[in-house]
Amino acid sequence: MIGSRRTFLKGIAVLPIAASGFGRPAVAQTSNAVPAISQVPPILFVHGNGDHAPLWMTTMWRMESNGIPHDRMLAINFTDPLARGDDAVAQQYRSSTVDQRRELGDAIKALKERTGASRVALVGNSRGGNSIRSYIKNGGADDVSHAVLCGVPNHGVFAWDGGLGNEFNGKGPFLRGLNEGETEVTAGTSFLTLRSDGMDKYAQPDGRFVGKPGTPTGVTFEGPELKGATNLVLGAVDHRETAFSPRAFREIYKFIAGHEPARIAIAPEAEVKLSGLVTGTPGGVQTNRPVADATVEIYRVSADSGERMGGPIHASKTGADGRWGPVKVDPTWYLEMVLTEPDAPITHLYRSPFLRSSDIVHLRAAKPLGKADVGAGAVVRMSRPRGYFGLPRDIVLLDGKEPTDVKHGVPADSVTTVRLPAAEAGRAVPAIFNEERIVARAWPASENRIAIAELTY
Repeated sequence: MIGSRRTFLKGIAVLPIAASGFGRPAVAQTSNAVPAISQVPPILFVHGNGDHAPLWMTTMWRMESNGIPHDRMLAINFTDPLARGDDAVAQQYRSSTVDQRRELGDAIKALKERTGASRVALVGNSRGGNSIRSYIKNGGADDVSHAVLCGVPNHGVFAWDGGLGNEFNGKGPFLRGLNEGETEVTAGTSFLTLRSDGMDKYAQPDGRFVGKPGTPTGVTFEGPELKGATNLVLGAVDHRETAFSPRAFREIYKFIAGHEPARIAIAPEAEVKLSGLVTGTPGGVQTNRPVADATVEIYRVSADSGERMGGPIHASKTGADGRWGPVKVDPTWYLEMVLTEPDAPITHLYRSPFLRSSDIVHLRAAKPLGKADVGAGAVVRMSRPRGYFGLPRDIVLLDGKEPTDVKHGVPADSVTTVRLPAAEAGRAVPAIFNEERIVARAWPASENRIAIAELTY
C-alpha cells in the first residue's frame, strides 16, 4: 500500500496559517455554522505548463453544485502557457515567469472588478502554482486571501547545478527567490499544498521523467510541500489528479469555504449551454492564441456506437477572437465535435455528456499524423486531460485491449493510440477509463482525419 497512516498523519499536520480576509481555513474552524456563500471569496483557477482553462471545468461544476455562482469564478487561459528553456532568454510562443505574473495580475484585477471583492482565492496546478507564488511574493498578498497549490513543484522538478535559468530548477534563482527565508509562504495569505504520495511524475527522486533515468533529481516526493503552509497528502493520485480529481476538490473547497462541501458529485442542469475558443499550435507549440476561420460542427451521437443521430446541432466559423458557439444541448447527450482549421488534421472529438454549462470548452486540433501512423487506415486516440493513465491502478481499455503504449507504475501518459487497417475505417472504437466509456468512430487517415475519445473524468 503506497499511502500509510504515518504519511497521512504527517500530511495533515497543521502549521500556522496567516490571517485571511475571508473567514477561516477549514483547519481553524471552531464553529458548526456554515458561512454564507457571499462570504466565500471569488476563485481564480490557474492551469499549468502547456495547459489551458478547460481542465478546471469539472472543478467549477462541483463548485457550482455547492452553491458557488458561476460569475464568482474564473479560469485563466495564459496566452503562451509553455515555459521557456531559460527564463531570461526569449523563445517564440513561450512565456517567462514575468509574463505569467503579469497575465495573472490582469485576471485577478478583472475578477475583483467583476465581483466587487477586495480579495480572491487562487487555485493552481503545476506551473500555475509558480505564477501564484510569484504574484503573491511580489506585492500581491493584499489581493489574495487563499492560495491552493496542487502538485506544484515548489522545490523544483529537479535541483541541479546546470541549467540554473530553467524555471523548474530548484537551485535556480526563480525558485530560490520564492523559497528563501525561514518560512516559504507570504504573510497575509493562507496557503494549502496538495501532493501525491509518491505517484506524481514531477516529484520523483529519479530523473527518468526529465530524460535522465538513474540520475538523482535532488527533489523528493515531499517537494510540493512548503514551510508555513498547511500540507496535505492525497494518496496515490497522479500529477494532474492533485488538482482535478474529486479528492482534490474536497480539500480545495473546504480550505476556501471553511466547511465540507455538501456534495462531491456534479448536479446536472436541465439545459446546458456550451461555448469556447479554438486555439492554435503554431510551429507545433501549444498556445492559447485564438485561431480564426476554424469551423466547429457538433453532432449528437449514439452512446453505444458513436454514430451520428441526425445532422449537425451546431455549426459555426471562428472570427479573429477564436470563439465558437454557443450551442444548447441536453445533459444526457454524447457528442461529436468536429474541428476543421487550416494546416491541421480534421479532428473528431468524441465527448461524454456535459452535465452543466461551460464557456471554456476550448478546442485544439489534434497533433498531425506522424511516422508511427504511416500506413494506418485510421488513427483513434484516447485522451485524459485531467489526469494520467495509471497501470495497474486504473482500468484502461482502447478498442477492447489494454494499451501497450502506456507505461506501468507512476502514471505518466495521458494519451494512448490505436491504429487500424484501411478496411476497418468507419467502425466503432470503444474507449474505457474506469467507469467512463466513450465510443468513437474510426475516420479515414487518408483524408487527414483523426478521432479522439476525450475523457471528462
